[in-house]
Amino acid sequence: MIPVTGVQNQKIAVLGLGRSGLSAARALRAGGATPVCWDDNPAARTRAEEEGFTCTDLSRTGAFDDVAALIVSPGIPHLYPALNPVVAAALTSGVPVDNDVGLFFRSFATKDWESFDTPPRVVAVTGSNGKSTTSALIHHILTSVNRPTQLAGNIGRGVLDLDPAIDGEVVVLELSSYQTDLARALTPDVAVFTNLSPDHLDRHAGMGGYFAAKRRLFAEGGPDRAVIGVDEPEGLFLAGQLAEAPSDDRVIRISVASKLTGPGWQVFSRKGFLSEYRKGKQIASIDLREIKGLPGAHNHQNACAAYAVARTLGLAPRVIETALHSYPGLPHRSQVIATRNGVTFVNDSKATNLDSAAKALAAFKSIRWICGGLEKEGGLAALKDSVGAVSKAYVIGRDAEGFALQLTCPTEICTDMATAVARAAADAQEGDTVLLAPAAASFDQYDNFEQRGDDFAACVSALDQA
Repeated sequence: MIPVTGVQNQKIAVLGLGRSGLSAARALRAGGATPVCWDDNPAARTRAEEEGFTCTDLSRTGAFDDVAALIVSPGIPHLYPALNPVVAAALTSGVPVDNDVGLFFRSFATKDWESFDTPPRVVAVTGSNGKSTTSALIHHILTSVNRPTQLAGNIGRGVLDLDPAIDGEVVVLELSSYQTDLARALTPDVAVFTNLSPDHLDRHAGMGGYFAAKRRLFAEGGPDRAVIGVDEPEGLFLAGQLAEAPSDDRVIRISVASKLTGPGWQVFSRKGFLSEYRKGKQIASIDLREIKGLPGAHNHQNACAAYAVARTLGLAPRVIETALHSYPGLPHRSQVIATRNGVTFVNDSKATNLDSAAKALAAFKSIRWICGGLEKEGGLAALKDSVGAVSKAYVIGRDAEGFALQLTCPTEICTDMATAVARAAADAQEGDTVLLAPAAASFDQYDNFEQRGDDFAACVSALDQA
């Protein structure tokens, strides 16, 4: 645990008692504060009370009397699509609002660091797609060379559940826009921006607000090094804002769309080969095509980002290459779960938006595509150029028929996962890939994308028992 500093004898309100909220309450108490907690869910309040926390309705009049700060869980909307009434009450009372990420960055460094030979460092990864794989890949590379490292944030543990740092350790944080948007302190040593595509637009009042939430990690924190994906206009703009000159190697530009040139520091992938250039000269090259844990151009972008971070941390190209080959991949992200009669079954349940689904579709040939779920804003028109390798789509979800009507490839309405897997497997021929890449949220039928991916895997397993 990371005890929160600077809160001794203060009364701190905590809104939302899920994983991060309870973690924040524990860390605040460890730092000498008195947390006052609230969640609209009675079960969540019961869990908090069982740990000895006081639960008080923060929407009541006078709830913020003598309160020094309000800590809001990332999953709770605070400003858009409407100002949260508890947040409004805090702001009206002049109470500052923060989240667990902000508490982490202000509390992580301690006096113990003065005796370390190598100060600990924090790598923070954000972006629309690929941030989980990029974070896990960085952590894997560091682990493979026996560098002390911890992984947390939107993946693994909550940020305040980390252990206090040891000499030379690198903490890798995956940070969503929900986490960067509200944090009052953001001070990573290395910050990564993978890419940007439309997502969570209601939460951020459009693309501008969404990009602004991501940009805070760089604008507020001033990292020593920034690794920026420049394949979208926003990334190109961000890299330009951060660099002082074309040769400024504090900014490392990455791409899978084009060869990058110039006097600066670039890492890009073309036709499956990762290349590093610095001061106009090629430094290293890695063949990514046979790395099973990183299929497709989208994973090659993740490899470029992780490679760039590892280079900033002093690792040699060949050491990084060896680590890439041993990377097993993450569950629910281009995860090969079975090969049956020459047919490969791939679980990419994390492909919850159109951009991530399009990238998954581009990674494989001859696809039997399982898709559908809770459709996101904007429809499916953006996928029309991504279905060339799809033999048929097997559509699940409560609104499967409406989803299927928007697709430009052959479709079959299946509604549930078991039917979709059975029909896709029956139609598939040797060399085909049965790909779960839903292009939609899971909440119409599942609690989360992990549950959806687990159901897919269970249905594939059941094929051998039929």
